[in-house]
Amino acid sequence: MRHQTIMKSRYISLPALFLAAVLFSGCAKEFNAVYKTTDYSYRYEYAKEQYMLGNYQRASLLLGDMVTMMKGTDKGEECLYLYGDATYKGKDYESAAEIFKKYYSSYPKGAYAELASFNVGECLYATVPEPRLDQAPTYQAIKAYQDFMDIFPSSSHKDVAEKKLYELQDKLVMKELINARLYYNLGTYFGNCTGSEGGGNNYEACIVTAQNALKDYPFTTLREEFAALIMKSKFELAFHSVKEKQVERFQDAEDECYGFLNEYPDSKEKEAAEKYIQRCKRYISGKETVEEEGKETK
Repeated sequence: MRHQTIMKSRYISLPALFLAAVLFSGCAKEFNAVYKTTDYSYRYEYAKEQYMLGNYQRASLLLGDMVTMMKGTDKGEECLYLYGDATYKGKDYESAAEIFKKYYSSYPKGAYAELASFNVGECLYATVPEPRLDQAPTYQAIKAYQDFMDIFPSSSHKDVAEKKLYELQDKLVMKELINARLYYNLGTYFGNCTGSEGGGNNYEACIVTAQNALKDYPFTTLREEFAALIMKSKFELAFHSVKEKQVERFQDAEDECYGFLNEYPDSKEKEAAEKYIQRCKRYISGKETVEEEGKETK
């Protein structure tokens, strides 16, 4: 609800700010006369002319003010779509997405229905943040593109939508990789741990995060990086575990290393995996203990 309130506020305030600015510009007299005229047919044609000239903010302001007036007329559908497109091209992407959604819900069989549906995704795509930030807009954009392809499977825009959808999914994967790396780097830092006896730490969180990412995105190009983090985290988890859990966890870590080498025989982590295997074997056989290395157990 709060998000909707913010959206509504922005939806109104940007045209208002532009109106204030344009009234003080060199074209103030002409624009002011058009804006105040009751000759709506002339105002509409002037708005379309501004749109064609690339003056999208002026066009958006005029068209937005006329949407209600034009509703139910033979120009209502075109007016609403042009309003959305002018707002989009004026780079007010969030407002444009809402206008295109309104168009599609009002005219699902309209002349611009396919474009409006596609442009919802385009608008939301333009708002997605970098992977380190909250990815709620990315999920919204993915849904918009998916909805578009479901409704218009034969659209000429399908390839573009599909490409951008995969690109957005890669952003989500990168977000998970950043999270997994963070957990691994935090290691045995207890401030971030809810903890369970013998290893309730960040290495477990890294393993779970990476495994879930591989499950959700099995064809990601970052698969090897997730697998390497799982392998390293399992070894560290075993190394920092209480004595009673070490053998079992070193066996699990050893298996993970073999699996990694089998899947990625030419990996840059190959040497690390081989060293982990040798250390796991020594700890499992009892030839060497964690205590002997002077490491503190949990």
